[in-house]
Amino acid sequence: MMSQGSGTYATTAGVPTQTGTAAQPGAPARDGAARVVRVVRDLRRREPATAGGRARGRGTKSLVFAEGDLVVVSGLPGSGKSTLIRRAAEATGIDSQDTRDRWARRLPGALPYAVYRPLVRLAHYAGLWRALGSGASVVVHDCGTQTWVRSWLAREARRRGRRLHLVLLDVSPEVAREGQRERGRGVSGYAFARHRRAVRRLLADAETGRLPRGCASAVLLDRDAAAALERIAFPVTRAD
Repeated sequence: MMSQGSGTYATTAGVPTQTGTAAQPGAPARDGAARVVRVVRDLRRREPATAGGRARGRGTKSLVFAEGDLVVVSGLPGSGKSTLIRRAAEATGIDSQDTRDRWARRLPGALPYAVYRPLVRLAHYAGLWRALGSGASVVVHDCGTQTWVRSWLAREARRRGRRLHLVLLDVSPEVAREGQRERGRGVSGYAFARHRRAVRRLLADAETGRLPRGCASAVLLDRDAAAALERIAFPVTRAD
């Protein structure tokens, strides 16, 4: 639910929804209240432009999840996943780009990334495994094509009695390509086509209320909504 006036979405699983349909914040309860809730919250710009020509967005400043929950951020290469994680979830973010940057600083600049890519991936997933083993909440960078990563995270969430959530960035391929150019790192046409198919499928499913197996909720963001987001938080629950 969104706290009116606070600019915060508390993405907790507490509003039962009909299986296979997208839920709106504050939707009335239905039968089967004990079932796991699967909620889609669409924060992409949908309101008409104002008289000045600027469209009103539905951005929020904070996404709040339960302590111990896991969040996966997916989208096209260049869509702004790393930027979002660094800005809004620095303390809890696990980003393969950070691992790549650390390796690049240690190795000769002339060495092609393809040569040490397997080592970067191994180091990234080792770091993710350690973070999950600690029981901490984490926000994980996901390219959309690695379905096994989401399955792994979903199993870990179930093991710890928590939930997995999807934050999905919806930007056009042109905007994503521009983002790649700005960071000076592109992907091949073949790889980008694979990412496009995977992300398009995730978006189409989420828009009709179908979430990846094991996901309790999804939040859809366009570029403006992602830019407005300042914090992905997991407040610590204290016993009275």
